[in-house]
Amino acid sequence: MGEDIYLRQEKLQAYLERTPFASFLGFRCEIMGDEMTAILPFNEKIIGNPTIRALHGGATGAFLELTAMAQLFLLSEEAKMAKPINLTIDYLRQARSENLYARAEVTKQGRRIANVHAEAWQAERSRPVATLNAHFLLSDD
Repeated sequence: MGEDIYLRQEKLQAYLERTPFASFLGFRCEIMGDEMTAILPFNEKIIGNPTIRALHGGATGAFLELTAMAQLFLLSEEAKMAKPINLTIDYLRQARSENLYARAEVTKQGRRIANVHAEAWQAERSRPVATLNAHFLLSDD
């Protein structure tokens, strides 16, 4: 990666701020060394089931997708975000009404396609609430 990681984080945050759904969710990232942690701050508007105070599955899924795209953006020299081709989300347990965290790992990256795995958790990273496996289109050439 040719650019300084702080410059890449600034570019990533600027992109996310221009992405309406990321802004709506309050999505943000923290980068320490070579690891990026995505954060979805709790907000009442993302409660899906008010009876049990669980986060909406769509918000959780979108958060994981944004996390995967952000990780690809940081690893890429491309100035634009990758386009999702397909993705699978496994909901493992109820996401409670608290902050959600995620990390993504690029498991394979070619010239045009990348495979990404992401996990979201709350109190304990060893107990994920959801996982994502996805393929992204990196370029149209």
